[in-house]
Amino acid sequence: MEHKYMTSNRCEYPVLKEHAQHMRKEPTEAESILWQYLNSKHLGIKFRRQHIIDSYIVDFVCLSKKLVIEVDGKYHDKTEQKALDEQRHHRLRELGFTIIRFTNEQVMCDIENTILSIKNHLQNAN
Repeated sequence: MEHKYMTSNRCEYPVLKEHAQHMRKEPTEAESILWQYLNSKHLGIKFRRQHIIDSYIVDFVCLSKKLVIEVDGKYHDKTEQKALDEQRHHRLRELGFTIIRFTNEQVMCDIENTILSIKNHLQNAN
């Protein structure tokens, strides 16, 4: 199966790429924990982290299943960030992606149910 990889326009891409590389080098604790499960192919499918889609950098994505996983810190509770997250969510949905969100606390304190939720979404994808 051939995958169409979405990237930003040529003007945005260099800035987004630099930011994504920085974010890969300095992940949050929750992102590091989740990446250990996703990167080990524990789920039997390839994931990418800090991947550029359109004008956004998503935390994790399985391109073959069009599944985006976001891990949210407390700042996502702020009104202005909620509005930005909604725009992002809407655009990614337009591009055909399913987005699931977890809080840092869910990942760090309940990784088993986090992984179970991801597995369920993968089974229902496509």
